[in-house]
Amino acid sequence: MNFITRRGGQPLAPKFGLRLFMVTLFRWLVRLTVGMILLTLAFVVLAWYFAIRSLPDYDGTYVVQGISAPVEIVRTTEDVPHIFGKSDRDVFFALGLAHAQDRLFQMTVLRRAAQGRLAEIYGMGALPADDLARRLGIYRNARASLQAQDPEVTEVLRAYSDGVNAWIQQINLGARGRGAPEFFLFPDDIAYWEPADSLAILKLLAASSTVQVRREVLRARLSLAAPERGQDMVAMPGEPPMPDYASLFPGTRFTAPKRGTDTPDWTTALAGYLSPSLGASANGFAAAARRTAAGGALLANDPQFPLTAPGLWYLARLELGSGGVIGGTIPGIPAVLSGRNTRLAWGVTPAQIDDQDIFIEEVQPGDPNRYRGPQGWTAFSTRREILRVRGAEPQTITMRETENGPVIPASHLGIGTILPPGHVAVLSWTGAFGEDRSMTALIGLMQAQDRQAAATTLRNMVAPALTVTLADGNGVGQVLVGAVPQRPSVHQTGGRMPAPGWIVQNRWQGIAPAPAELTDLAPESGIVAATGAALPGMTGLGYDWADRFRLDRLRLLINSREVHSRDSFIAAQNDIVSPVARALLPLVGAELWFTEEPAAQGTPERLRQDALALLANWDGAMSEHLPEPLIYVAWMRALQDRLVRDDLGPLADDLNELFPEFIDRVFRNIDGAAVWCDIRQSAPVETCTQIARQALDAALLDLVARFGPDLASWRWGDLHRARHVHPALGDMRGISYIVNLIQPTSGGEATIAQAGFLGTGRNPWLNVTGATYRGVYDLADPDSSVFIISTGQSGHPFSRHYDDMAELWRRGEYVVMSLDPALARAAAAGITHLQPAGD
Repeated sequence: MNFITRRGGQPLAPKFGLRLFMVTLFRWLVRLTVGMILLTLAFVVLAWYFAIRSLPDYDGTYVVQGISAPVEIVRTTEDVPHIFGKSDRDVFFALGLAHAQDRLFQMTVLRRAAQGRLAEIYGMGALPADDLARRLGIYRNARASLQAQDPEVTEVLRAYSDGVNAWIQQINLGARGRGAPEFFLFPDDIAYWEPADSLAILKLLAASSTVQVRREVLRARLSLAAPERGQDMVAMPGEPPMPDYASLFPGTRFTAPKRGTDTPDWTTALAGYLSPSLGASANGFAAAARRTAAGGALLANDPQFPLTAPGLWYLARLELGSGGVIGGTIPGIPAVLSGRNTRLAWGVTPAQIDDQDIFIEEVQPGDPNRYRGPQGWTAFSTRREILRVRGAEPQTITMRETENGPVIPASHLGIGTILPPGHVAVLSWTGAFGEDRSMTALIGLMQAQDRQAAATTLRNMVAPALTVTLADGNGVGQVLVGAVPQRPSVHQTGGRMPAPGWIVQNRWQGIAPAPAELTDLAPESGIVAATGAALPGMTGLGYDWADRFRLDRLRLLINSREVHSRDSFIAAQNDIVSPVARALLPLVGAELWFTEEPAAQGTPERLRQDALALLANWDGAMSEHLPEPLIYVAWMRALQDRLVRDDLGPLADDLNELFPEFIDRVFRNIDGAAVWCDIRQSAPVETCTQIARQALDAALLDLVARFGPDLASWRWGDLHRARHVHPALGDMRGISYIVNLIQPTSGGEATIAQAGFLGTGRNPWLNVTGATYRGVYDLADPDSSVFIISTGQSGHPFSRHYDDMAELWRRGEYVVMSLDPALARAAAAGITHLQPAGD
């Protein structure tokens, strides 16, 4: 045995040597631990330093190329830029610079989404998104539409691009932390901005605002799963009947119904900031001067999009040659999309014009390069593109097109669930037309001085389709704008379901502006309102409008008063009463209210009775502090599932939204729709009352398991929490606590203060969409107009302006923004000075 020896050569005892070894080991472990802690702290400090370096200095002076005279960007305490310059070009330049200062990562991600280049920074997970964007040719079409803009608008786009690029140059020259902390985690070159980039983001906005493709696929799936009654789910009142989908392809055998694909497509493609699976909505309403207490027109608008951090919207004020303009912008787009100038106010509501069609093309047997056309077999137009992928080999994709549009693979948008064997799907969309002058329309809207001028410039709008609410000193009005496909009257499905592309009668005959007769610039009542529901005359332009309930509620609120004030418009905009709850509960519970003797405490019967008693006295207010909204939404979700599951099978799992008009139709037994209440697999014939009771019991059991048996202690806000997710960092452990914003909220899918649900998972009532921008414009006292966005102006997680408006937004509060330069400067938190190079 070898012994450790003393200095004099005498051996030590083995135990003593082991003890010395353990002490030495412990010392080294301590040193190693301390070293690791110090290294971690050093890394954190270094990361913090570089992150802080990317925060812009709002009191700085920058010498830039691209402006003709000095420009001031006055930042208010909420970080809202008020931009003053000698020319419109200089002002739009400064808007580009301000957007880049606060939202550069958001802008570059949206641009990448349009270009189909997200996988370059995100890796393989984003590849399906890039694949779809490339096949649709969003960026390619944006480049083509650049040539269609007015010369003045092209100059605006160039000036804005120069401003963005001036800030990118400042980042590179001044070592400003790459402009945003996200660029350290997703490193890649920051390409300079181009005019086509802004047009591409506008096309993304158009793509996210429509639900037409998904509704077409849903109708086809309903037809395949339940040929006789499937359309009860989505049919609008007065909608003409549709053919059976399978009958459009005689001799074709479709596979059994199955769940839709889980492959991420549009939601990922639009980087989380936009989501066509949910669509977009907004309330827009106005009162003429004779209907207001102050003697000036009022207008309110609240575009509703997915909740993200940072939010989609950005507040700004521009001093143009035509006067001041203030309101909500989207970084990347040089326009105030909702706001006011000195004489005119406007707001936008997405209009569900049927601007997309899926065509099913037959592929020639034995030759995948040809498809059936009206004159016989025709060759696909093809091109190849290479997709770079972070951490993987580049991917080459071959894209095919027909005369009807680009081929969309079966893995996207659920198309594989309705595709006949030996066929492919293609998409026609108004946003793919090269003569898209939508940016010209939006720039012209900012400079219009009255309703007629605004309506005239808006005729240039192609996509997105919008109902634009207008107000000026003489009155209010609304105009429907956007391109409408020209379908033959003998179209087999009317554009509501995919149709055979080789049949001439199904093909588009071009596009045309929305009918001029749908413009009303002088309503007799002095009141206008839009929520995305079909207004008179619009029904034939589409069949996927928002349901009527929210519009009815809004009209009730604004027509019940002879005169309005800014406060009454704010109250209406933040109304949380669910008209759907008020309509459905009396129907669904008609034979359940107080029909039984009181049951013993702790029994399912008593639980049901207590729940019904709460709902019987509820006014429909979806308050975060009440239990009734929670009971109601859980009941309706369980009820709809029981009504459809036995008929629709796996398709029922993909129905993540409530179809209130379907439930209304069933419980009123319109055209025999009560047959949905019978469970086909069981021998007895179930009644709608039995199904309603069973659904309520099941919903209550689930809620008791979550929150306990005390119904009065339940709170809607415990499950209905607004989750503003950072699209890039929101799922990263540790970081998510810094970048995501989560807060309980009132409202619901059908309330005027819209707060849409996730629809899936353990908590299907997570609030994932809402009014990410709100504005109320008072033309009697324009400088008292109020605005709010859902998070804050900055996209930098370490900026105090990252979330400084979030709590105001949650409470339904606003900030006042004025066009008075003196007021802006008096509230200035910083002034950025831009000096032209060479001065």
